[in-house]
Amino acid sequence: MGTYGYAAPEYVMTGHLTSRSDVYGFGVLLLEMLLGKRAMDKSRPCREHNLVEWARPLLNHNKKLLRIIDPRMDGQYTTKALMKVADLAYQCLSQNPKGRPLMSHVVEVLETLKEDGNAQEEVMANLHSRGKSVTLYEAAPCDSSQGTRNVDGQRRSGRSKSEASVDVSALVSDSDPESTKV
Repeated sequence: MGTYGYAAPEYVMTGHLTSRSDVYGFGVLLLEMLLGKRAMDKSRPCREHNLVEWARPLLNHNKKLLRIIDPRMDGQYTTKALMKVADLAYQCLSQNPKGRPLMSHVVEVLETLKEDGNAQEEVMANLHSRGKSVTLYEAAPCDSSQGTRNVDGQRRSGRSKSEASVDVSALVSDSDPESTKV
């Protein structure tokens, strides 16, 4: 209650707590998990001391968000899932308490993401059990304008090492191009 960096703006101003104040605090926690940074950190550059003030404006800009997400998450989640969590954090961190979702909605969204993740793991397990291998680093052919060269001078795709070369549209409900792994 009232921990600097987690306290909702209305609590700081009035001293009154509501369930929406808790939603704000949970939004800070989501943000910390997404970015791998603490809510308050004086060792970061001045404008980044307060994580919410610095990062909240970046949460609904996909390219900017992908640059600030914790690199330790590389390949563990789809871009689509990360964007959903970022959007949820953005809503939870609304300056207007009435603009924040109810905690029941937050739980519902997170459960949906968990179910989607379990479905993806199931598809991968089924592929493996059927003898269909999933090869890391297998890249689709790319033209000279795509990809980069590795240390041997060979052209490779822009995928990270941890990305499997499977048709991700089979893993998610819609075939959104943002559904690829980060």
